[in-house]
Amino acid sequence: MTTIRVASAQINTTVGDIAGNCKLIAAAIDEARSIGADIVAFPELAITGYPPEDLLLSEHFVRTNRQALDELAQHCTNIAAMIGIVDYDEDENGDIKNIFNAAAIIVNRQIVAIYHKNELPNYGVFDELRYFTPGTTCQIIDVNGIAVGVNICEDIWVNPGVGDAQCVAGAQLILTLNSSPYEIGKLQTRINLVTDLAKRHQAYAIYTNQVGGQDELVFDGSSIFAGPQGETLAVAPRFESAVTAIDIELHDNASAVDHHEECGETSFQPTTLVAPRFNIAAKTEIPSPEAKFEDDVSQVYAALTLGTRDYIHKTGFQKVAIALSGGIDSSIVACIAADAIGSENIVGVGMPSRYSSEGSLIDAQDLADRLRIPLWRIPIEPAHAAFEQMLAETFRGHDTNTAEENVQSRIRGNVMMTIANKFGWLVLTTGNKSEMATGYATLYGDMAGGFAVIKDIPKQLVYQLSEYRNSIDDSPPIPRSVIDKPPTAELRPDQLDVDSLPPYDQLDPLLRAYVEERRSSEEILEELDGIDHATAARILRMVDINEYKRRQSPPGVKVTGLAFGRDRRMPIASRWRH
Repeated sequence: MTTIRVASAQINTTVGDIAGNCKLIAAAIDEARSIGADIVAFPELAITGYPPEDLLLSEHFVRTNRQALDELAQHCTNIAAMIGIVDYDEDENGDIKNIFNAAAIIVNRQIVAIYHKNELPNYGVFDELRYFTPGTTCQIIDVNGIAVGVNICEDIWVNPGVGDAQCVAGAQLILTLNSSPYEIGKLQTRINLVTDLAKRHQAYAIYTNQVGGQDELVFDGSSIFAGPQGETLAVAPRFESAVTAIDIELHDNASAVDHHEECGETSFQPTTLVAPRFNIAAKTEIPSPEAKFEDDVSQVYAALTLGTRDYIHKTGFQKVAIALSGGIDSSIVACIAADAIGSENIVGVGMPSRYSSEGSLIDAQDLADRLRIPLWRIPIEPAHAAFEQMLAETFRGHDTNTAEENVQSRIRGNVMMTIANKFGWLVLTTGNKSEMATGYATLYGDMAGGFAVIKDIPKQLVYQLSEYRNSIDDSPPIPRSVIDKPPTAELRPDQLDVDSLPPYDQLDPLLRAYVEERRSSEEILEELDGIDHATAARILRMVDINEYKRRQSPPGVKVTGLAFGRDRRMPIASRWRH
């Protein structure tokens, strides 16, 4: 029996920062070696960052990433490292012909193999077939007498697939490199996937995942270690960079596993490659990672905080501006921003109008005081009156409608963007998913900004997040009056959201069924509870006709199974009705 220490290095890469990402990888290799790890696995496309999107269409980018791998290899002394890269082949003229989502296996400074991802996802937020050519082979690497199979993300979502073929051919340890975005409830699905593979073949399986925010995606880490009985040995920290290691005992030079469950035929015939040997590290005590995780509103909050922090920092901004209305949405956005980048880097802007209630003004100031952020007060009444005067002749003879109401929101959007332009700040918008779905937001008004923190958060979840944030602080930041009062846009006297929308406990389930579950209107109308058909049909129509607004909204953190944006690409000019 040989005891080896296997580490998972979940790192926070930045797309396109090849030099910076290589520094992170090198530092993690050093940390893994310092704790006695013999093998360390990194996330998918760790050198380029994930997802690199159309940067992959640049030959210079692809070649630079491959050159970086050669330099990294020299850092892998007395350790085996599995690193996600972009690989390529060339035509007869020396030009790049195909590129591959790949894993480089480096053992004691030698690149002994490069595996090409076989299964390329092309659904949801993934469009890998746009760029990559699928691999058609796989390998088993003999690392100091231990048979190791390396594959990438989607490869183990197929059964039977690459991981099965590697195990049947003798692999005792499967290392899967991943960049799997966070979604509510997805970690348990991943755990089931990895433990099922391990149990089918009585092997060890380790699933290394990326951590950090990249545009609208946020990666939670949560790397998984599974044992041969299908047990979850450990789950690495969530939403944190970490090098996590466990010790496993394996037979030297083991032949193919005799006792695996029937997994069906695979077309793969793994080749076995023998890597150079190196000295197995002396085993010292390491903290035992706990095999547990949470998946509740606290994790949604952590995802929003990390996604917001990384978007701000990775795009080069230092400070943000937030329009504080005294409402629940702007309050939770301010809390998330304060936790992400510090209150000292936030400026709140209050823009009272003739319809702003005294309570809202007090609540906005109270929130700002509790979070210790400045609140600039810029009344919009002079601009509002000027707009009315400018448009009076044009609008004469026409009844007042939402156009006049939305003038106020557009004035506020103009003020926020002018402040951002003046000081070089980023505007965080405060619209939630319920509003984005129904178009209950003003284009070029409250939708104006650089990042939409709660764009994928339904209104009811906004309230849950607010209660959670208050519960973890000895001095709750969100005033109770903000949570308790009925939601309102305050664009006309005594306005409430329920004047235009059903109550959110009826609206949000309706939207979830239509948007996230992609159910037809017929199915939804048959199963309605508490909402009349005419109202439901009106809401579904609002979802359909407001795609043009959503297409012009800023990116925001994805946390649900289907977010607006790259997750849901509906035509704007369409006459199809569900």
